[in-house]
Formats: sequence, C-alpha cells, structure tokens
Amino acid sequence: MNLQEFRQSYTQGRLRRHDLQANPIAQFEQWLNEMLASGLAEPTAMSVATVNDIGEPSQRYVLLKRVDEEGFVFFTDMRSQKGKEIAVNAKVSLLFPWHAFERQVRVKGQACELPRADVDAYFNSRPLGSQLAAYTSEQSQVIDSRSNLEKQYQANQQELGDSIPLPDRWGGYRVTPFEIEFWQGGEHRLHDRFRYRFTDQDQWIIERLQP
Repeated sequence: MNLQEFRQSYTQGRLRRHDLQANPIAQFEQWLNEMLASGLAEPTAMSVATVNDIGEPSQRYVLLKRVDEEGFVFFTDMRSQKGKEIAVNAKVSLLFPWHAFERQVRVKGQACELPRADVDAYFNSRPLGSQLAAYTSEQSQVIDSRSNLEKQYQANQQELGDSIPLPDRWGGYRVTPFEIEFWQGGEHRLHDRFRYRFTDQDQWIIERLQP
C-alpha cells in the first residue's frame, strides 16, 4: 500500500465560535453526550500521555470515569509505568479520538491523586472479575507467561471469593485542565480548531487556531 495516496475527506461538520459553550467542560460534556448517544465504540476511551524522569514520553488508553468542573478522572495501578511517571511529572496530556465523527479533544492538565474513599467506592462498584484482575495483576511488571498470571488469578479467586480487598497500589487521578482544544475535521484540511486556555485571571479564554 502506498500510504501517500491514502486520503479521506472530512465533510461531516464545521465548528464555529458561536457554536461553543463559554466553559470548556460544558462543551466537552456536550460532545461526549453526542458520542454516547451515537453508539460509538468506547466513547470514553482516552489516550494519557506522560513523561519519565529523562524526558521520554509514553502513551496508553484508559477509560474516563468522571468529568466535572474539577477535571477528568481515571483509575489505574499507581505502580504502573503511568503512575511512576505521574509521580515524577504530574503534567499530562489527554486525547479523545472520535475519528468516526471527525473530532478530537486534547487536554493539558495537572494530575493529582484521588482520595482513598473515592477510589474505594469506585473499586467496589466494579464487576468482581475486574476487581480480582486489579488485585492480581501488578500492572507493567514483567511476568514470564500468561499461564502463571491466570494461575495466580484462579488462586486468588479461591482464596478471596466475593470479598476482594482494595489493593494499596490501586488508585485514581483527577486531571485538572489548564488547556482544552476542540478539533473538527474540515474540507481541504481546513480544520476548525478552538483552544480554551485558563489565564492568570482565573478565567477561560477561547482562541481559534490555524489548522
């Protein structure tokens, strides 16, 4: 395949300043609700980009579990690669890739750990299988085979039954945004981009960016 000849036109919509909410969280919730109603696969999936102590970036997908005026919330093993990197540099970037609707949302923000009460409440709301997987798997750590992971999962299942404790290493983060960009694909690659930026005067300003 000649990738230079692979092209797709973006014709689904436009984004104008008068279409935008004054607050970026309200604008995000509007778009997210449209994605949820559309039947799009994994509309809450977001890429989380972090940087380690020598400046090497990494990305992975996680699921957004809450959004409000305080920020974007996700849960994870805090001893994973992402957790270790956030401990070194709490500035992260999020990306929501809604390709089917020719949209993207980019977020820059500061990650902070959630209170244990919030983590415990969410952990106990998960299906038992997911709780047990989080208890069993030491995320991002090397293991010699999948069969050993499955054996440990089964051993923990027999030992713990339906009472799975919240692992000390498992937690969550809230990403408090200081910049949010909304991207809508446009014809001839003249995309519409609007950036909300939080200023020193504690207010959001909206700027149109060239594509």
